[in-house]
Amino acid sequence: MANREMAVYCFDTLVSHYSKEDTPPPAFEDANHPCFVTWKKAENGGEPRFRLRGCVGTPLEAHRLSSSIKEYALNGALRDHRFPPIQPGELPSLQCTVSIVTDYETPEDYLDWEVGKHGINIEFSDPVANIKRSATYMPEVPVNEGWTKIEAIDLLVLKAGYDGEMTESVRRRIHLSRYQTTLFRMHYSEYIAYVKAMRGGVAPTINETSNPTMASS
Repeated sequence: MANREMAVYCFDTLVSHYSKEDTPPPAFEDANHPCFVTWKKAENGGEPRFRLRGCVGTPLEAHRLSSSIKEYALNGALRDHRFPPIQPGELPSLQCTVSIVTDYETPEDYLDWEVGKHGINIEFSDPVANIKRSATYMPEVPVNEGWTKIEAIDLLVLKAGYDGEMTESVRRRIHLSRYQTTLFRMHYSEYIAYVKAMRGGVAPTINETSNPTMASS
């Protein structure tokens, strides 16, 4: 299951990258699981709201969590092509979510899944471009957006890169897999509180002029 120490390790990885220091070793039990790391940033205003700043992971490939969480934390923050790299000055506004994939299944029908319970992964042959395409939504995405199953499927097909007409024939080409996740979310302020409590009361210092696109050590 996802836990606090996994989210701490994500922040440790990003902070160490900016400060050009070695990342503290992970404090969670290592195992082989597929996973995701998601970064969101708090928006200004009244009620706290968070917008996506980066997300990397896979529901398919199980690797050692110590290596995959570190890799996805950096790639999600710095190399998600949908967003500019996260800058050191954004750290105080960041929220990190670690998602561990469980209960991966392959139903026979592309509608055999539950909104709010299952993440979905699709693979299909593009009838226009004649290539294989794939994409995934984690469980929280359709429910947060208020989508029906059909809406989620159609948007996921578009996310995969298909730009032809959306028909039932296209939908029936889909090979869908469903999965569940366990989550742990942590805000940067909670990370700082953890570091102060568990590491002798010293908060990390960040060089805000660091180049966020540099490779990690």
